[in-house]
Amino acid sequence: MDGSQAYLVAAVVVLIVVVLVIVVRARRRAAARPTGVPPAARPTLDGANRLAPGDRVRIGQREYVVSGTIRLVEGDWSWVQHLLDDASGTPHRLSVEGDGDPELELVLWTAQPGATVTPGAPTIDLGGLRYTWAETGQARYTATGETGLPSAGTMRYHDYQSGPNARLSFEAYGEEGWRVARGDLLDPADLAIRPTGDGR
Repeated sequence: MDGSQAYLVAAVVVLIVVVLVIVVRARRRAAARPTGVPPAARPTLDGANRLAPGDRVRIGQREYVVSGTIRLVEGDWSWVQHLLDDASGTPHRLSVEGDGDPELELVLWTAQPGATVTPGAPTIDLGGLRYTWAETGQARYTATGETGLPSAGTMRYHDYQSGPNARLSFEAYGEEGWRVARGDLLDPADLAIRPTGDGR
């Protein structure tokens, strides 16, 4: 085999290796993608943060419409709560926290207007679960859309947790009383976003 043939064989081998690497990477990406959720619909921190009134959000099998947004800041930490409407008439909200996709925390909250519990105790029993105190604080907020709140103000909160996925929150905006809500930690793959500009 002369030099030109050896060069040709080496070039073919390199080409085959490159093609194999591309195919393997493509298969890994396809396997990692949640079934039934197109890549554009998968939530990112930016996408979930930028929800606006009128946007539609599908969580599991239920679809919600964003009616308002509350943005909160406490020191150097910030988070967002989107108020959600659906056919049930029960108030829901989606909270979005985190510094980036790996730390993105999404919680779907459901209001508990009949709850008689109050915050402050180390543990609280509600709905068959025992919740343990996690954190307490006060934040500044700005509100847009239909929130039922002034456009800006302060909010006090107490957060509790049961196991890895169940949450309980107490929030008081301004001088109002406590709002109680139970929350479920979401897998980001369970959330699909349809902005207002998309066809309905």
